[in-house]
Amino acid sequence: MTNATGTMCAMKAPHAHFHPFVPAGGVGSRLWPLSRADAPKFLLDLTGSGHSLLRSTYERLIDLSSSGVMIVTGRTHAQAVRSQLPECSESDLVLEPSPKDSGAAIGLASAIISLRDPEAIVGSFAADHVVEPTEEFHRVVEEAVQTAATGRIVTIGITPTSPSTGFGYIRASESLGLEAAPSAMKVDEFVEKPDEDTARSYVRSGEYTWNAGMFVAPAKLLLSHLAANQPELHAGIMEIAEAWETDERDAVMDRVWPSLPKIAIDYAVAEPAAAAGDVAMVPASFTWDDVGDFAAISRLNRAVNVDEVAVIGKNKRVMTDNASGIVASDTSRIVALIGVEDIVVVDTQDALLVTTQEHAQRVKDAVNALKENGDTDVL
Repeated sequence: MTNATGTMCAMKAPHAHFHPFVPAGGVGSRLWPLSRADAPKFLLDLTGSGHSLLRSTYERLIDLSSSGVMIVTGRTHAQAVRSQLPECSESDLVLEPSPKDSGAAIGLASAIISLRDPEAIVGSFAADHVVEPTEEFHRVVEEAVQTAATGRIVTIGITPTSPSTGFGYIRASESLGLEAAPSAMKVDEFVEKPDEDTARSYVRSGEYTWNAGMFVAPAKLLLSHLAANQPELHAGIMEIAEAWETDERDAVMDRVWPSLPKIAIDYAVAEPAAAAGDVAMVPASFTWDDVGDFAAISRLNRAVNVDEVAVIGKNKRVMTDNASGIVASDTSRIVALIGVEDIVVVDTQDALLVTTQEHAQRVKDAVNALKENGDTDVL
């Protein structure tokens, strides 16, 4: 098999009916002013790899697929996505007219695929995650697909590295005893983003993993839970899916999409399916990062470093003296850092951010303040 970069790859698709797709949405407001509404983080190279996060995700998935990789994104990003993924067919590019939550995006992709292949096992993988090594990711996904083939919705759990309040948590304690997926476990409980004390207790217990939002499931099973719990959403996405391969695609999308309920897939499917005993978890053995803030970029960056300062962006005119942190610059200005630790400087044509890695999560608060002040031209 030849992968997206033209090199030979011995990996075979883990299942003849496995169809991965990528929901590519969100602005990434904790990475402002790098990430913005018209240039969200999944379209950016934030690790110095030479590829955007979306392109890296696509290349990680293409060798697992028997039929290509579907992309679900907003219409405003259509041109950029086509440019970065020229091999993606138009019928595999699902363009949302307006932002909706993950229930609509994942539900619609699953519905379109299920009509193409009634035996489909679908896999949903976010566009803006960094995963290494690819070989280990493939092995974990193969276990997830084999588990899904037994009639379960499967999540991939990430071992917590901190008591983060930014992720949901999964509690799984009992092995399913599957020969083809020895790591698979029955999910007992989904917990949405907890407070810090609760998160600490979860991490100490060793019984919980982070919910990274990666799902593998028989399309029909996922859709049946959606129909039971969100019948209006299910009816709408099925109407769009049934028109997808026809000339009525855009007209039906424009008519139906605005009326779809806005709900996360966790609430619409995962939590009720777990209560019904239909959810399993395969623990990840690969490294994973959702590139959630500038501290993550500093940790992951492989680009040019000046002393202890990671430098990304078009401008490499950075001078340092006893400094550490990260500089992202797309201007021609010289950035000089003297005697500062863990600094974050983001210099763009119309906005300048200066903070520290310790306070990187608070960038989202600044974005919210800009919205309230009406300064939307820089968002």
